[in-house]
Order: sequence, then C-alpha cells, then structure tokens
Amino acid sequence: MAEKKELTGKQKAAILLISLGPDVSASVYKYLTEEEIEKLTLEISTIKNVTADKKEEVIEEFHNLALAQDYISQGGIGYAKMILEKALGSEQATAILNRLTSALQVRPFDFARKADPNQILNFIQNEHPQTIALILSYLDANQAATILSNLPEEMQADVARRIALMDSTSPEVIYEVEQILEQKLSATFTHDYTQTGGIEAIVEVLNGVDRATERTILEGLEKKDPELAEEIKKRMFVFEDIVTLDNRAIQMIIRDCENEDLLLALKVASDEVKEIIFRNMSTRMRDTFKEELEIMGPVRLRDVEEAQGRIVSIIRGLEEAGEIIIVRGGGDDIIV
Repeated sequence: MAEKKELTGKQKAAILLISLGPDVSASVYKYLTEEEIEKLTLEISTIKNVTADKKEEVIEEFHNLALAQDYISQGGIGYAKMILEKALGSEQATAILNRLTSALQVRPFDFARKADPNQILNFIQNEHPQTIALILSYLDANQAATILSNLPEEMQADVARRIALMDSTSPEVIYEVEQILEQKLSATFTHDYTQTGGIEAIVEVLNGVDRATERTILEGLEKKDPELAEEIKKRMFVFEDIVTLDNRAIQMIIRDCENEDLLLALKVASDEVKEIIFRNMSTRMRDTFKEELEIMGPVRLRDVEEAQGRIVSIIRGLEEAGEIIIVRGGGDDIIV
C-alpha cells in the first residue's frame, strides 16, 4: 500500500540522488542552498528501501523533465509541447510541462524577455497603463527600464505606480494579456497565481532608467502617492551603496552626518564600507572611530537601521542639491 502513495517532490529528489550515487550527488549539492541541502539530506536519511520499479519511475520522470527543459530553452514552451506530444502523447506532455513550469518557475512572458525592448514597446505603447505595468513586471529590469523611458512622460509615473502597487494576477488575466504579443512573438502561460510587481520591482526598473526619466516619474508619484514615492526613494539607495560614491562625496557625507549616526551605521557595515569611510577621514578621526567601535557594546538593529536611514537621507539631500552624483544605470551621470 505504501508504494502506491504518490511521492512528494522531496522524496523523488532524494531517490534520484540515491540512484545517482555519492559522487554525482555531491556535485549536485554544490548548486543548492544550505536550507535545500538540509531538507534533502534529512529526506535521504529517512528513506529505507526503494524498489527497482520506483527508482526507474523517478529516473524516467527526471529524464523527461530534463528533456522538456532543454526543449524550452531551444524554442520555448510551444516548441517543447509539440516535441513532447509527438514522443509521449498529449496527456503526458501536458503533465510534464505543468510540473516543469511549477518546479522551475517558468514565468509568463518568457518569450518577451528574449525580445528587443523597442519591439515590445511598439506593441504595447498604446495599451492601458495597467496592461503595460503587468507586462513590464515580468520583463528583465533593463528591458523594463528601456520601455518605461520611452513611454510618454504623462504615462510614466502612472505605469510606475501600478507596478509598485501590483500584487497577484490571475492566470486568466495573464494569459489574456499575453495574447497582445502572440501574433508576433511566442506565448507562454502558467496555471499558478504568480507574484510579481511590487516596490522592489519598480526600484530595479528606476535604477536602470536615465536620471531625467527617474525625476519625471518620482515627481509624478509624489503628486499622486507621496508615501509610495518616499518608500521607493528610500530603497533606491541603501547605506551599503556608499561604496559606489567618489571620495569627495564621502567626505561631504562624513562632514554633514552626526558622528553618533556614523558609528552606529559602521557597527554592522561590511569591511568594504568601513575601509572607504576610514580612508576619507583624518588620521585623528579615524583612530577615534576605530577605538570607539572596539569598545562599543551590543546595539539594537533598529537603532543601526535608523542611523543608516538618516545618513541615506543626507546623501539624497546632497544629490538633490547637486552637490554629489549617484551614478545609476541610465548613462547620463557619466562625469567628463
């Protein structure tokens, strides 16, 4: 009776690794996270006996999934489905692709991430801002940045806001939107609800646009949703990004921020951040800071984050005043 019970994904993975042997399994482990290794190792330790039929079944399933993934990389899901149907039949091909898209998170608009952003722009620029926001949410950040930069200025902030506030979208809506590009580009879909968009998504996009576009979008957002605009600005430059600034900018930051804030911020900072900060201090100030950091006791993480936040606010203020330059992906911040 136990053998007839459907195996879980972890059990199948454990059986596969047992079948492959210790040397191959050790090589696979190199590509897993610590958490995945722990879970998989625990699963392997609980498996006592595996029948030859069950082992063969797991290996065959893995082989079919690997072939399907290879077909997808060659020509997309449509191509993979066609080849698999010829080899295995429609029902088994569909089952394999459903498992594969779920396990490997093959996302909607996979075809679009391989396309030229200007070509995509031609098809979507006249669509509703919500439709554009959905598509951009699934593209690579650089692609989305290019498209967002080339949308009409009056639309840019609206689309950016919709990306930031987007939560989950039903498969039906996603599939329907994909049909906008279906005639010219391949289409793909998933049966699962997919999480996309959000503040992190729009931050990545804005980090890739040129400064003029960034200002236009943020100014538009400040009028429509000041709290959202402030949250996005906070995430566009974090304390650890200070390593990207030049020495003059760092010296101005040291000058303008409170010593207590700088000490707290450096408490948990990386060695790279500490090194660049200390390099821009006077010898006396550097020695004093190092001594105080050595004798400083435990501090609350919240206090450290608040101190780093105040320093980031100073950095943003200096940038807005034109006193320092934060280099971003758009290319117009190159200094000549």
